[in-house]
Amino acid sequence: MSDEIKINALGKAAAYQLADVSKTKPQFGLLTPKWLSKFLEFKGLDAGIYRVNRVKEGNTPLEVLCSSKPKSTVIPQGFIDYEEKPREYILNSISTIINVNTQVTDVFSSPYDQTKEQLALAVESLRERQESQLINNDDYGLLKNVADSQRIQPHNSVGAPTPDDLDELISKVWKEPSFFLAHPRAIAAFERECTRRGVPPVTANINGGTFILWRGIPLIPSDKMLVDGLKNPKSPSGKTNILLIRTGETKRGVIGLYQAGLQGEHSRGLSIRFRGIDDKGVASYLLSLYCSAAILADDAIAVLEDVEVGEYYDYKRD
Repeated sequence: MSDEIKINALGKAAAYQLADVSKTKPQFGLLTPKWLSKFLEFKGLDAGIYRVNRVKEGNTPLEVLCSSKPKSTVIPQGFIDYEEKPREYILNSISTIINVNTQVTDVFSSPYDQTKEQLALAVESLRERQESQLINNDDYGLLKNVADSQRIQPHNSVGAPTPDDLDELISKVWKEPSFFLAHPRAIAAFERECTRRGVPPVTANINGGTFILWRGIPLIPSDKMLVDGLKNPKSPSGKTNILLIRTGETKRGVIGLYQAGLQGEHSRGLSIRFRGIDDKGVASYLLSLYCSAAILADDAIAVLEDVEVGEYYDYKRD
């Protein structure tokens, strides 16, 4: 005989049919805050090409006369020479097409507009790809374009990122460094090294997020700083890199590039264009994002390579 208690009243299954259901917008677990795009300064282009003109490097660009009692009254003459073949950056395009059945959107667009939600998710996906390309693109990606003189290795044999290593990065980008960029697991590994040494870093609220600071410089997380080539590695150990960046055109730093004034501009460097409705009632939208990045001076960026993220310690109480 069943132990279930029978109640002489309306059941849950039937009552559910009259109940309102509170719903969320579509949730896409792979989306990230994309902090790099929020901390990096961007410059809009008119024609999709950005030329970085550099002065030929030297210890002293010009000879000068500097003495209260000069041995010679002849003021030195000269000029500052420029590179004859400066690098040019051409914007890269990231595109996709979203199809929406108008019969579905006509009927099933309350409380959320189906077309709007589809486009919003597509835009976020393009922005995710943009951040990945800014870091890892074979042509303009930041990791690929760090000068050899700005690359360092961890000081310890294991490869865990220590305070000494980040200090070494600062010595490479000492002219107004803006932020470190690292995978969340690399940041956690650095925090462990700080804890082990009894120098836990402080935190600060910047651009709507909470970040740890080292020497006053925020460590910004991005899963596009891959660990063993993966965003979300399963292994407890793995190798990655940590960047230190100075950003801003006026600081001769690293800047992001985008196309300004696009037709159908939705947001920075991104356009959405309606392509029409076919004979089956399917509406089509073209999404195009144009981006690149430029390093204006070699000392605007440095990288700590081969960082081990899987070093842990057993803290025993006395």
